[in-house]
Parts: sequence; structure tokens; C-alpha cells
Amino acid sequence: MRQVNREITAYAGLTLMTIIIGFSFIFVKMALRHASSIDLLAHRFTAATAGLFFFYLLRRKGWPVIDRKRIFPLLVLSLFYPLLLFSMQTIGLQFTTASEAGILSAIAPIFTVILAAVFLKEKNSFWQIIFVLLSVGGVVYIMYKNGLGEISNETLKGDFFILLSVVSMAIYFVLGKKVTQQFNAMDITFFMTVTACVVFNLIAVTVHLNSGTLSLYFAPFNNSEFLWTILYLGILSSFLTSFLTNSALTAIPASQVSIFNNFSPVIAVFSGILFLNETLHAYHIIGGIMVLTGIVGVNVLKR
Repeated sequence: MRQVNREITAYAGLTLMTIIIGFSFIFVKMALRHASSIDLLAHRFTAATAGLFFFYLLRRKGWPVIDRKRIFPLLVLSLFYPLLLFSMQTIGLQFTTASEAGILSAIAPIFTVILAAVFLKEKNSFWQIIFVLLSVGGVVYIMYKNGLGEISNETLKGDFFILLSVVSMAIYFVLGKKVTQQFNAMDITFFMTVTACVVFNLIAVTVHLNSGTLSLYFAPFNNSEFLWTILYLGILSSFLTSFLTNSALTAIPASQVSIFNNFSPVIAVFSGILFLNETLHAYHIIGGIMVLTGIVGVNVLKR
């Protein structure tokens, strides 16, 4: 019964995570209007770290204690998520659209299923694989109907970086499954968030010092739009989603955690409708149903 409750909690958390991530693509696009990619990453994880410290102060149950001898696996995990994943994603979003970036992220389950089968020995039935393909097919259908066949060099460059972020995500899901057996979810989230904050801020400050533009490091905060977008990206889309993912990996297989990312592209399309006044077409609904069916199918047939 306890395991069932843990799985229900994990699926509820993953649902919230996919909603937050789905909207995050458009928030990154909005934030990039006011800051460079490295400044955005630095401010994003500064906000995430601030939210994390505030959480610990409210909880009043002590700070994480991580044995130095066990830091290496956390460093490796942090390399892929959040360092590489968010770096590649942010760079890619400079050259491609939020909807297209969200759509490409649906390829993550394919990589995750393969890596999980090889390294974690997770077995997937024939019908699970069919539902994975159905879910990805829904995303591809939306991409096709959006007319993404004509790709410019800039868009191709953006798509390449987005695909690199997708590979990083898949590796993170697989590595995270093992690391979550050694540490609790909150300790992992703390380590990853603080590490990203330190690394991205060091890079951003170094870049500005070398170019003599340190004052521009703080300039984006003069814009109210950047302020609330960075709070969303830092606290919700970085800190909270990391915690929800790490928690889910302690209860359910990595391949099933990954499949939830297929719903994010649908939300990315809907966020474009809400914030950019884009039109909802029938193919969005059809593709969304395919994605949802795939998510439900993989998890119902997990045995």
C-alpha cells in the first residue's frame, strides 16, 4: 500500500512538472528579450537557490549533509542536469520557436527507454513501446501540421542545441534513477541547484569582466517582465521541477518518468495561444489526444 501511495504521489508530481515545463519554453523566450543566454541562466538559478534557501528556513529541519566521498555521482548528475540541459535549451531557444523546442523535447522518451534498457535493465513490453511511439507520433503530427518542414539555417542550429538538451535529459533520467537510491530527493535538488547557481554566475561574471560590461549583468532587473519570468523559471521551473523529478525517480522507472515530457509540447502550444494569441487548430487537439493516450498507455501497461 505504501508503494502504491508513493507511485500516486509521483504521478501527481510529474503531472505538475509537465505543466510547469510546458510553459517554461515561452517564459525563456520572453526572458531572452532582456538578457543574454548566460545571464539568463545565472539569474534563473540565483532565483532557484534563493527559493531553495527560503524553503529550508521555513522547514526548519536542518540543512543537507552530503558526504564528500559521495559527491562525485552528484557532480556527474549535475553536469547533465541542470548544467548541460538548460545551457543547450537556452541557446537553442535563441534560434527556434518555443513550440518547436517543446515538440523536439518529446524525443526524450526514445533515448531514455534505450538507455534505461541498456544500463538499468528496465524491460518494456511490446505495447509499451507502441504507446511511446504513439505519443511521439502525436508530437510529430503537430510539428508536421505546424509546417516545420521548411527549416532555415538558424532554426536548424536552434534545433541542434535543443536535441543536445534532450539527450542530456535522457542521460539525467537514467543516472538519476541510480543516484536517488543513495540520496534523498531534496538533498539532490539542493546540490544540483546550488552547483548550477555557482557555475553559471561565475561564467556570466567572467564574461562581463572580460568585456567591461559588468553593469549589464544587473540591467535586466530594471524590466518588470524579466523579473517575474525569472521568478517563474528559477523557483518553479528549476527548483520545484527538479525536486518533483528526483522524487518520482525514487518510486517509478526512469522510462515512465521520461514519457511525461511528451505532454509538455502540447502545453507549449497552448501557452503560445494564451500569451501570443495564436490560434488553436484541430490538429493541436488530435495531436494532444495522441500524446495523452501514449502517456496513459505506457503507465497502465507498465508491468
